[in-house]
Amino acid sequence: MEVFNVFAVLTTLAALFSWVNYRYIGLPTSIGLMLIALLFSLGLVAMGSLGLGVETGLVRMFETIDFESALLKGMLGALLFAGALHVNLDDLLPQAFVIALLATVGVVLSTAIVAVLAFAAFGALGLEVSFGTCLLFGALISPTDPIAVLAMLKQAGIPKSLETKIAGESLFNDGIGVVVFAVLLGIVAGGEDFDPTHIAILLAEEALGGIVYGFALGTLAYQLLKRVDNYQVEILVTLAIVTGGYALAQVLHTSGPLAMVVAGLLVGNHGRSFAMSDGTRHRLDNFWELVDEFLNAILFVLIGLEVLVLSLRGDYVLAGLVAIPIILLARFLAVGTPLTLMRMGRSFSPHAVKMLTWGGVRGGISVALALSVPAASGRALLLTVTYVVVAFSIVVQGLSIGRVAKRFYAAEPSPDNPVH
Repeated sequence: MEVFNVFAVLTTLAALFSWVNYRYIGLPTSIGLMLIALLFSLGLVAMGSLGLGVETGLVRMFETIDFESALLKGMLGALLFAGALHVNLDDLLPQAFVIALLATVGVVLSTAIVAVLAFAAFGALGLEVSFGTCLLFGALISPTDPIAVLAMLKQAGIPKSLETKIAGESLFNDGIGVVVFAVLLGIVAGGEDFDPTHIAILLAEEALGGIVYGFALGTLAYQLLKRVDNYQVEILVTLAIVTGGYALAQVLHTSGPLAMVVAGLLVGNHGRSFAMSDGTRHRLDNFWELVDEFLNAILFVLIGLEVLVLSLRGDYVLAGLVAIPIILLARFLAVGTPLTLMRMGRSFSPHAVKMLTWGGVRGGISVALALSVPAASGRALLLTVTYVVVAFSIVVQGLSIGRVAKRFYAAEPSPDNPVH
């Protein structure tokens, strides 16, 4: 199917599902879209099992979509830039060390814990899976999804300092997670040798290089923005930073996601304060809010429709259900360990570890990474397990985070008072 027809179908479904959700269901938009798309897909599968075959055309269309490229090389840059655009650096900088620790050590620790526990659990279920495959699963499922997390935090009602930690970690840990996953994929599927020096150089090139490159992009955008006062031109400049900048990051072998986060932070703070008029600032905000909402709608519809091409074997689905408590435990240990050690020198918001654990929502990035695993390395199993975990994370954790926060912080005398 032609690209335009695929785009037209996805946009139409996103609009229809959004209308149904707004008119009759009333769930948060991202969660409602994914849930309706999932139910829609399961309905098509059920009708197909009855011999009606109504899902065949949509399955063929969906199989033509390279979800991995569409998200990781297309939508992700714009979504991260839009998310970072509204993060206040004055709130973020005091939490920088904690965020950096969670986004690096937390991801690596979670990857190891998930791999060990998943290897034992999958083996107990009679599934033949290598430890290398479990390492890949740990790497792709450990980063929290900034797109899902930022949408969730809008209504969570948690202390500001804790909200900043969760949002900041989610913006940065996906870039680190993608790098860790790429390294492990090269070792497990590509047959590369485990060379600590090479891995360290690759991490520095991708992660540190992405941050430096993003700072350069943000500085360039600021210099261009402050020299004009025309909102059309200034919006085009930010679009060029996101599209051209992300494409160039691939060529330079630096982390595009991290670059977009840093560039978005600079434009959203320094650029908004010193390089834009009030009119431009208002129009720029409206534009990127619309882009963010539109791409989110398409993404969560895609996640819901993904079930059409899954291998819905009973043992794979069972493995996914078993993986849910494993992921939550790994997240609890991965954030709890560094925070416990840091408590010797600083204080944290009450229930910080619990909220960081339950607020660690997984999303489309994990699905996209699972799709990039070669078939010989257990892609069918990983994709089904990842999908089950992501669906639980978005629907259950996403819908309940507000109630969990209310339970924890209702009795607090001043929940909005920052506690570091």
